[in-house]
Amino acid sequence: MKQIVVISGKGGTGKTVLTASFAAMAEGAVLADVDVDASNLHLLLHPEIREQHIFRGSRKAVIDAEKCTGCGLCLPACRFDALIEGRDGKVSVDAMSCEGCEICYHVCPVGAVALEPHVSGTLYVSSTAYGPFVHARLGVAESNSGKLVTEVRKKAAQIAEQEGRGLVLVDGSPGIGCPVIASLTGTDLAFIVTEPTPSGLHDMERIFELTSHFKIRAACCINKFDLNPENTARVEAWCRERSVPVAGTIPFDPAVPESVVRGVPFVEHSSNATADEIRKTWAALSELIA
Repeated sequence: MKQIVVISGKGGTGKTVLTASFAAMAEGAVLADVDVDASNLHLLLHPEIREQHIFRGSRKAVIDAEKCTGCGLCLPACRFDALIEGRDGKVSVDAMSCEGCEICYHVCPVGAVALEPHVSGTLYVSSTAYGPFVHARLGVAESNSGKLVTEVRKKAAQIAEQEGRGLVLVDGSPGIGCPVIASLTGTDLAFIVTEPTPSGLHDMERIFELTSHFKIRAACCINKFDLNPENTARVEAWCRERSVPVAGTIPFDPAVPESVVRGVPFVEHSSNATADEIRKTWAALSELIA
């Protein structure tokens, strides 16, 4: 089983649009969206949810009002201002502000504080016209998105093994933080989508450092390459110096946002030169992981 993760140094480079098109062309793949903080691949794949699993990513403090004596020792100890003193002097917890640091648990002299698993999000297993699809939604202001990313990837790999599917295609998280590290770890190829701008090259450099650190092969795609041929040449030169294959150069196309509005993978929306380039890019990717 092979795993490809489509990533970018920042959001908005077009990785989800490309991933949806790859999903439409891949045969027998399991699809996954691990951008759990702001998932959107489902908007183009129109999944039918088959399973839902509650995700508990952290523990938060809960104070037993009957045990609490109102001594107030915990109030100055909390660095996140998550503890609220009531009119009766007893303390309660603002779950939205609580980071589960446990200091109140250790400070309380009467054992009134308990740490309980907190529901942070939901993991979904769905069916689509292109294959099984695993995705998730992290709750508002919730942490531990890296853990949820790992759960999504584990479930996708499990389905691939159970059903004998040879590829897991992952729409990754943008940036270089914890969710991206969880997206990349153990994959066979990181496909970096960038743009022909100074910031695009800078972001690609940062994420390439990350893939190199984890010894993951990387390939590159330059989206909207024709908007700035000079910067495109810089990106290509940078890739040549580091032996990073440029698997695709996709032109700017006003039909792309039209396909997004319709909620259709671009290769099914159009049959123009841009769609042909996306097909060539997928063929190049397929060769890289063969």
